[in-house]
Amino acid sequence: MSASMMHIPRWNKILIVLVCILSFAYAAPNMLSKETREHLEATAPGWLPVKSALLGLDLQGGSHLGLQVEMDKVISDRQEAVVQAIRPELREKKISYTRIAPIAQGIRVSMRSDDDKAKIADGVSKVKSILRKMDNEFDIVVSGDGLTVDATLSDASVRRIKQQVLDQSIEIVRRRVDETGTKEPTIVRQGDDRIVLQLPGLEDPKRIKDLLGQTAKLTFHMVGAGTDSDMRESGGSITLPMTEAPGQSLPVARVPILTGDMLTDAQATMSQNGGPVVSFSLNTMGAKKFCDVTSKPENIGKPFAIVLDGAIVSAPSIREPICGGQAQISGQFTLQQTSDLALLLRAGALPAPLHVLEERTVGPSLGADSIADGTMACIMGTIFVIIGTVLAYGLFGVFASVALLINIVMIVALMSMLQATLTLPGIAAIVLTIGMAVDANVLIFERMKEELRAGRSIISALDAGYSRALATITDTNLTTLIAAIILFSFGTGPIKGFAVAMCIGIVTSYFSAVMLTRLMTIVWLQYAKPKAIAV
Repeated sequence: MSASMMHIPRWNKILIVLVCILSFAYAAPNMLSKETREHLEATAPGWLPVKSALLGLDLQGGSHLGLQVEMDKVISDRQEAVVQAIRPELREKKISYTRIAPIAQGIRVSMRSDDDKAKIADGVSKVKSILRKMDNEFDIVVSGDGLTVDATLSDASVRRIKQQVLDQSIEIVRRRVDETGTKEPTIVRQGDDRIVLQLPGLEDPKRIKDLLGQTAKLTFHMVGAGTDSDMRESGGSITLPMTEAPGQSLPVARVPILTGDMLTDAQATMSQNGGPVVSFSLNTMGAKKFCDVTSKPENIGKPFAIVLDGAIVSAPSIREPICGGQAQISGQFTLQQTSDLALLLRAGALPAPLHVLEERTVGPSLGADSIADGTMACIMGTIFVIIGTVLAYGLFGVFASVALLINIVMIVALMSMLQATLTLPGIAAIVLTIGMAVDANVLIFERMKEELRAGRSIISALDAGYSRALATITDTNLTTLIAAIILFSFGTGPIKGFAVAMCIGIVTSYFSAVMLTRLMTIVWLQYAKPKAIAV
């Protein structure tokens, strides 16, 4: 047994056996009931394999939501921010203008007519400089009369902004859903402005929809009329409705003193009087800014408004400087409302509102039928493959069949270890890999037949069968793996599920065909010492 492919080092044999034992150990939890698995996860040591493969929406039922991002709001908010920011800049530089207004994908600054052309030209130059400082992506054009400056975003810039907004929206949706404890949600983009959200096991998505329906844009504003000097410096005032007092409203400064992106944490707690509140922490910049505002003598005793999504949730008065970076949001909240508000603030504000365009619910009974049908397909496919292999190759067909069964166990074990989601297309991929796993053995056995017919010895024929078929097996598995990786990279939903199961199946089938069947063949040769073999 000096031939290279017919020699396996002892450590290699131990490794192969250990992989097989671990595969059965990690696949075993899939045979337990859900209640038993949950009990083991809560009580068993961390090193004990107790996790099962996760089932996708099509197998265990759940909810499917199609969400649309309101992209037009993003562009309009950006325009409004520039309009509000440029006013004090123009006043500071004493540039006369008649109107600042949004236009398609930008803003327009109309200059005041003046007989002094040099003064107008200087003012236009300063306006262009201010606009470029505010947004370097603006394309700035001066009209023929020299009095109108248009700053617009190019189509490429708008596409890039929308792409960023969609990416950010997906991340915020993921954070909010994860915070609710929903296991293994599927969140993927669809087109230029849509998000598909699948929630396996969740039959009533009302709370998720409520959480996603709020932008959770938190801001803090000083309360006061637009005639106040500090209001004028902040771009004037706006009137916002009060959540606690329906029908009532308050004027607040248009420009906020704090924004939600300055928050570092938010938790639902109880106040000293026993009511539910949201306690939050500010970053260094937010804490300093809040301290500066609340420390001004003229602000002591004045109320400031806590605004969430354009509505005032609370308007407490400043009694003393708040400089520790810690504060609370109180109001007429229930425990669930404070918990959800804290969750929203921790996850961050959505860059644009989301609308539910599509909602579907898949019942668990449909998933159970799919599992039963998929399991039957796997069993029938395995049985027919085993029968065909044993009839064609005898004892070597038995070796290949044993390796095939262990291969299926290894697929389930790897999906459990990686916590991969098994979908209905994933079951189809497993059935496909069952056939692929036997293909490698067929190549080896046919090569062995050719070598035996050529008059070679048993060991020489076996070595040639494995060594010369190895390159072909490696090439076929590698090309299939590349195709599966491409499917995973560019596909969505069911295609990803198919690709994941296919990638895992290719790896395990290569191991079982090249390593496991070879080990069984070598062990048989060592103990049986056959004079002739029939393949």
